[in-house]
Amino acid sequence: MALSEDFLNPYKDKTPPWGFRGLGYVVYKRTYARIVDETSNTTEEWWQTLQRVVDGAEFIGAGLTEEESERLFDYMFNLKACVGGRMLWQLGTENVSRLGGDSLNNCWFVDMHRPEDFAWMFDRLMLGGGVGFSVTNPEALGVVRQGIVEHNNAPDADYIIPDKREGWSQALVHALRTYLGDQDDPRCLSYNTSLIRPAGAPIKTFGGTASGPGILIEGIDKITGVLNGAVGRHLTSVEVLDIGNIIGSIVVAGNVRRSAEISLGLPDDTDFLNAKRWDLGTLPMHRAMSNNSVVVSSMDDLPEQFWDGYRGNGEPYGMFNLNASRMFGRTGEIQIDKSIVGTNPCAEIPLANRESCNLAEIFLPNISSEEELRDVARLLYKVQKAVAALPYLDRESDEITSKNMRLGLGVTGVTQALDKVSWLAAAYDALYAFDKKWSDIRGWPESKRLTTVKPSGTLSLLAGVTPGVHPGFSRFHIRRVRMSVGDPLLQYCAGMGYHVEPVLNLDGTESTNSKVVEFPCEFPEGTLMASDTSAIQQLELQCTMQTVWADNAVSVTIYFKPEELDDVREFLKGHWDGMKSVSFLPLSEHGFAQAPLEEIKEEDYHALMEKVSHERLVPNGGESLLLDEECATGACPIR
Repeated sequence: MALSEDFLNPYKDKTPPWGFRGLGYVVYKRTYARIVDETSNTTEEWWQTLQRVVDGAEFIGAGLTEEESERLFDYMFNLKACVGGRMLWQLGTENVSRLGGDSLNNCWFVDMHRPEDFAWMFDRLMLGGGVGFSVTNPEALGVVRQGIVEHNNAPDADYIIPDKREGWSQALVHALRTYLGDQDDPRCLSYNTSLIRPAGAPIKTFGGTASGPGILIEGIDKITGVLNGAVGRHLTSVEVLDIGNIIGSIVVAGNVRRSAEISLGLPDDTDFLNAKRWDLGTLPMHRAMSNNSVVVSSMDDLPEQFWDGYRGNGEPYGMFNLNASRMFGRTGEIQIDKSIVGTNPCAEIPLANRESCNLAEIFLPNISSEEELRDVARLLYKVQKAVAALPYLDRESDEITSKNMRLGLGVTGVTQALDKVSWLAAAYDALYAFDKKWSDIRGWPESKRLTTVKPSGTLSLLAGVTPGVHPGFSRFHIRRVRMSVGDPLLQYCAGMGYHVEPVLNLDGTESTNSKVVEFPCEFPEGTLMASDTSAIQQLELQCTMQTVWADNAVSVTIYFKPEELDDVREFLKGHWDGMKSVSFLPLSEHGFAQAPLEEIKEEDYHALMEKVSHERLVPNGGESLLLDEECATGACPIR
């Protein structure tokens, strides 16, 4: 049953408790507000988005009663909880009927062993998901033969590329098959790109212009360049990594947004370990697209070179514990899942090949009681379970997702709500019991895993809480947000008094199509801060959350001081089964230009906020970031 007007009316004039003195609202309007009036390009307000989402949840069969729908709406309106970003963007739209579960899932994993796997990855990135991929077995792709790819736009070309997502991914398949196969003779492939709208052409529902066919052709040329260098032999792990990263750079379509990727390699693969060692020399720019992690089952698998990387440029890779991911749910609880072969880009959900994960989260600082925690968890679970039960475009994905029914219900803002961590174990037990009951009622398999802690970048900004299990970066800080130069929100932010500057590319040049907005932010007094928290304390909190709540994994980046690395190694030895994934980042001197976060003094924060006026906080109008769903160059970012 749809939410009634009588229920909705009181919310229409209410202001939600947006985080960081309005930054949450700006992020919401930039990322999730869809067009409600195409004539005026008016975009949704929060209550309208949630109406669409809750009504959309009923459409996919979540099984919410009228009272439950109203409670879920109220929880989300008051930023106590939220469905995953993909659901926030897509639920209640025609895309759900057209794309099924693919439209609502956050992330995927694929084991690269055939040319079609690259295209599958490309397709999922363009659908808006993040993709983890393995480079541990490049020999499975076969020996590379000589191929020739031409872009002649001839009427009789081998492939006339449609201006659609599927058309772009198939173009990639054709190119890869030209080089990877059984024949020894060189093969030639010709493309016709005439159907792809030219650069600068308006995108119907996207407040910007198309990038044209150039970015696709440039990306395919880079990929065939990698293949040309490998003719007569198998690809190396780093060459597979590069192809995956180049695919990610195609999806970026103009450096406005990053694709979310993680690549998994072997710990004894020296070339892989050095793939992001910027301190060792010049590297291809596309390597910045990926997070890299090593797949390990024992602490003994980590060579000295692993730790040398952190003493080098500090952020070369993370660690994914395959054995613990397969053996345990929560730490100490045997939940064997041999289907797991990898993980999603942020490493909070171990996955089978071509499996998806759908996410939701609870803003723990805003939860008022244990009873409320259990209630909101059950309501979000119902929506997530219905998403997992939807059909998927790919047969393998459909089969594994419907079998495992894997969910990722997370909590965020943990370091602002340490007093509420004691509530989580009982809430998990109640949710686990409810899954058995609800799955039996609906005739669905029980879920392999249910809970997680994810980094929670964008959604945590809505509520103004710390992301996942991470401590606050600093009490007072600047958060930098990238926006397209064509984004009307950029003008509104500048008009409100926020500092705006061009994005600096990796080569030091200024971007012509994106800018950075600097938002002064403050965490509440009492929030656990990274500068006051040792690496060991952060790891201890991760282990606690893996024990009381997360039966998937706890995604965390540990801030460390160089002198703490030896202590970190000893901690891992003693807590190996409780660490499914972890990465590390130096607390300071990370070398990133325009870092997402920068510490500032309290007086500087107040001085900057005096320049900001929220009287003009994002009018309800102007162009939207709604994407042209049929335009390959308007692929949704991870939301």
